Formats: sequence, C-alpha cells, structure tokens
Amino acid sequence: MKKAPHAIPYQGSKRKLADSILSYMDFEIDTLYEPFAGSGAITLASAINQKAKRFVVADKLEPLAELWKMIVDEPERLIEEYSLYWNGQLEDPAKYFRDVREIYNNTKSPSALLYLVARCVKNAVRFNGSGEFNQGADNRRLGMKPEKLEKEVRAMSRLLKGKISIKGCDFRQAISQATDKDLVYMDPPWQGTSGKRDPRYAYLLNIDELIEELDSLNKREVPFMLSFDGTCGDKSYGSDLPDFLNLKKVLLNAGRSSQATLLGRDDVTIESLYLSPALVKKTKTVSHIKENPQLDLLGVGTT
Repeated sequence: MKKAPHAIPYQGSKRKLADSILSYMDFEIDTLYEPFAGSGAITLASAINQKAKRFVVADKLEPLAELWKMIVDEPERLIEEYSLYWNGQLEDPAKYFRDVREIYNNTKSPSALLYLVARCVKNAVRFNGSGEFNQGADNRRLGMKPEKLEKEVRAMSRLLKGKISIKGCDFRQAISQATDKDLVYMDPPWQGTSGKRDPRYAYLLNIDELIEELDSLNKREVPFMLSFDGTCGDKSYGSDLPDFLNLKKVLLNAGRSSQATLLGRDDVTIESLYLSPALVKKTKTVSHIKENPQLDLLGVGTT
C-alpha cells in the first residue's frame, strides 16, 4: 500500500493500522465517510490507494473541521500561519505555547490548533470542562518543522481537492446520506472513556445514540467499520457491542503502546475492529479469515 501524507499528528491516529483496515475495503466504494475525523488516517490512506471515489470527513470539534478545510482549500494560508507560530516560539517555547493556547481558546483558530497539537505532550489533545484546550507543551521538542508541514499539507490538498466534503457536525448528521454503495468508517472515543467526562475529548459520546445509529445503518444496509475498544497489556477498554447488531469482530495488533514505552514496559495494544453485516457480505477478506481462523486474532496484514 502507498504511504499517505499526514499533517495532523493526533494521538490515537489509525495510521499504523491503515493497511489492515483497508484490507476490508476490497470492493467498489462510491463515498467513504469518516465522521470522527481526527487526523483522518483512513480517509488519507484510502484516497492515496484509490479505495473510494469521494470522501466525507466530519468532526464535532468545529475548529478541527475548519483545519481540514484549510488544508484542502487554503494550503498556502495554513502554511504561512503555522510557520509564523513555529518561528515565533524559538525564543521562549514554553511561554509561547501558553500564549498560543490562550489565542486558540479565545479565537478557535484552526492554525493555532494545529500548532498546539504538534507541540503538546504526546500529541494528546486535552480539554477542560468548558471545552478549552488545556494540555501542556512537550518542551523537549518544537513540533513539526514548517518545511515538513508544507510538504504534508500540499500533498493532502493535491490528494483530496475536488473529491472531499468537510463538515463540522455531529456524526449522525455527517453520515445521514450514506447508502449501500458507500462505506462508513468510525473511530469514536473508546468505550472505556465514553459515558463520563473525559479530558481527551471535547464532546461526550452517548453510547446509546451510537448503538441506535449503528442499528439504523444496518437497516439501511450501509457497510461500516467501527474501531471502538481494545486492550493494552492487562487493561481492557469497554465490552463487546450488543449481539443484535450482528457485527463481526476482529482484533488488530497496534504494537507497543507509547505510554508503555515511556514506562519501560512491553505492553502491546490490541484494538477491536467491528465489521457490519453489509460489509461482511461484500469483502473477500472476511472469507479469507473464515478459512484461516488464526488470522482472526491479529487481523489481516498486521504484525
């Protein structure tokens, strides 16, 4: 598979798992929907590998959706604004980060958000109860250099311009027009963090609403994939989704976790990928798993 460009270094990105996830996209797809966009790893990998004709990216965090719009439609402006932020930090990076964080919280500037994501601890976005960005800076590094950012942004714009619709809205609204000729890929907050206030996410995900929407997609026979729980070492995140949804669950090896690495441990993250009945009917990869059940443990194409 071809390597996709990436300009938004979001923690939790499915970049490492993209090949495994794309292995289930072995049928004709009109539009790929990614309604919990983040870094959009699956959209980008799908675009560069020509897995779909069109794309819909959405996120309820509107400044993130606006950042996506800038990348695709105004790359020069984004490159210029990010470069000003990056170069402005050189004299006092710690203080400058705090100043830009205040700018973002007051203005919701997309380019300020990109700088904060690039500079913050482990690229891990955090919000307080008022929805303000409150993660601290990783003062051991300065974030993606403007020259690297320029290369990635230009590549993303060329790849997606004229093929993508970008929305700042709730996931249900984002996928309301999906049909049986499309594919929806969802990577919402993990079950272990949903249902309670969590600083990793700007908005709370209602699991009952998610299950209701998955049921609706099933009734409309819309193919979908869902990354939604997993394990890291001996810690589990969430439980299986309801049986009535009739989802096929495969486990993908995401490798050693960054947190485990920092602590000197060897904990491996295993992520669950749920496949809808409509997708199972279309993909040949599931049939391959049925013939080779050992692949069910780590998913196709993972190591």
